[in-house]
Amino acid sequence: MCGRFTLRTPAANLIEIFEVARSFELTPRYNIAPTQQVAAVREVNGQREMVQLRWGLLPSWSEAASGPPMINARAETAATRPAFRHAFRSRRCLIPADGFYEWQAAEGGPKQPFLITLRDERPFAFAGLWERCRGPDEKTIDSCTILTTEANDRLRELHDRMPVILPPDLYGPWLDPHIEDTAVLESLLKPYPSAEMHFRPVSRRVNNAKNDDPDCVVPPEIQNTLL
Repeated sequence: MCGRFTLRTPAANLIEIFEVARSFELTPRYNIAPTQQVAAVREVNGQREMVQLRWGLLPSWSEAASGPPMINARAETAATRPAFRHAFRSRRCLIPADGFYEWQAAEGGPKQPFLITLRDERPFAFAGLWERCRGPDEKTIDSCTILTTEANDRLRELHDRMPVILPPDLYGPWLDPHIEDTAVLESLLKPYPSAEMHFRPVSRRVNNAKNDDPDCVVPPEIQNTLL
């Protein structure tokens, strides 16, 4: 699954990487949590735009912005589940990130968080879906979810699921609204190769979603010296 992630990369870099038509500003994020606003790339009228979406998809038929947030959707079933199937066909997005967190059980103590990145630390994109509904105040709410798949061999040490990370050559096909064949789309949603990923333990400060600062990504031994 994916329940927390980071996006520390400057906006100027993301504009180039994701070929976004307009400039935008972003504050570095070290502990992005469900129900918060997240940056997302979608294609509209042939151009890519960077927008802010609520993380936790609300189906188009939802009448309220309440209830458990659907922060993840299984890649194996998203095309057929009522909450996701329309978005899977026509409302796909990229969710930029440069790391995500997973936790490992520790014998006799609290779980140890790990920051998972690509081996070269470059930013990447989760495969996402987005939807639009009206909240209780009649305001439009655009929300999103991150697709997950089975974990690769490396990540399986921490969890049996992982977010779908798309390589850059698949950004175009995933965003293309003209591709509606679910079999073609599902073929893009594979576990990212173990050899291209890296993870390291970080401070348990990340356990609290209120903490969103550089100390979240430092190793535990460094964090202890800062206390």
